Amino acid sequence: MLEPINVIEIPLGDNRLKDFVKFPWRLYHGDPCWTPPLNGDLLGNRLLGLKGLLTRNHPYQRHAEVTHFIAYRGKLPVGRISAAINREFNEYHKTSIGSFGFFEVVNDYEVARTLLDKARAWITARGMAVMRGPGEYSNSTHERQGLLIDGFQYPPTSDLTHNPPYYQEFLERYGFQKAKDYLAYYIHRKDANMKLLRRFRRQLNTDGSLEIRPMDMKKLRAEVRLMVGIYNEAWAQNWGFLPISDEEGDSIADSLRIIVDPDIVRFAYINGQPVAVMGLIPDPNYALRPRWRWYGDSDLVRIIRLLVTRRHIPRIRGMFFGIKPEFRREDILPLLLNDVADHVLPKHYQESDASLILEDNERIIKVIQIAGCRYYKRWRIYDLPLK
Repeated sequence: MLEPINVIEIPLGDNRLKDFVKFPWRLYHGDPCWTPPLNGDLLGNRLLGLKGLLTRNHPYQRHAEVTHFIAYRGKLPVGRISAAINREFNEYHKTSIGSFGFFEVVNDYEVARTLLDKARAWITARGMAVMRGPGEYSNSTHERQGLLIDGFQYPPTSDLTHNPPYYQEFLERYGFQKAKDYLAYYIHRKDANMKLLRRFRRQLNTDGSLEIRPMDMKKLRAEVRLMVGIYNEAWAQNWGFLPISDEEGDSIADSLRIIVDPDIVRFAYINGQPVAVMGLIPDPNYALRPRWRWYGDSDLVRIIRLLVTRRHIPRIRGMFFGIKPEFRREDILPLLLNDVADHVLPKHYQESDASLILEDNERIIKVIQIAGCRYYKRWRIYDLPLK
């Protein structure tokens, strides 16, 4: 006979958050695809300069209310979930949404239902009209988010999620409905359709005012702030968007410093004015994915592996792209793609991932398909109306 399910609430700042972070390591043990963030990304690490998303010091906590739950059968942890109200997101979109996230559970619907009930009650008690997820804390476009529903056989690239297939059945059985899908596209260098891209570029009626340059590593923080500024304008009307602050941009810059290849982050200018950015990064998950060896997979081991391999990572992720709305003319995207390809192909990179792409962003999807990319993964965001 199964022991009863017991759920413990863990508030922000509670030392038991270490157990909350540790649980997925048991659930995914030996999975060749699962790649978690560094523990320090969640709990903080002074040595590495990481504030930790699950700590009071993280910028996210200034505009949110959060809590966490762990489910046990006897002494064995069997699931976890978070609940959050992102006040900044609700104010920006004039919505009343509460989010569930960090959702991980054994293959037992009763455990999943119990955890979802806890998050739902907490969110409902705070007057929200909709429960959305999964994500980490919430579902802004720049957060790690989404439930993987297709492409389980492929390891995720940086900041993307991985989960068992049964999660989809659990959420839909509970009553969640699709809100939006994100897609990922893949290309191997041998499949790059450079002839078509080159022909497409020659056919464009360009006036020659467009100039493209690489990222300047000597001004990394300023460059990332420029990138964020373009992104905030370009994505302002997109589903799920929330502006990135300068402080968040500085945090992104600090995280990129160890991995970024400035040649494949490209800024476009028209008459000296920055109008677009396209940035690919070597995929740190290639080095950070757990190896399940006797020496363990501590943050220190994973970072050493990243430092040793960072200039030899064969996989890149298309992570930053945006064109300011008033400059969305037909030549910028294909010219940027050609320019990026010119700087990627002479290097050691073998494959690239483009994600997360909104399922209804038909223009971007069409252009990257022309370049030779093929669809290979899908994530879903779910909504549940609350009475």
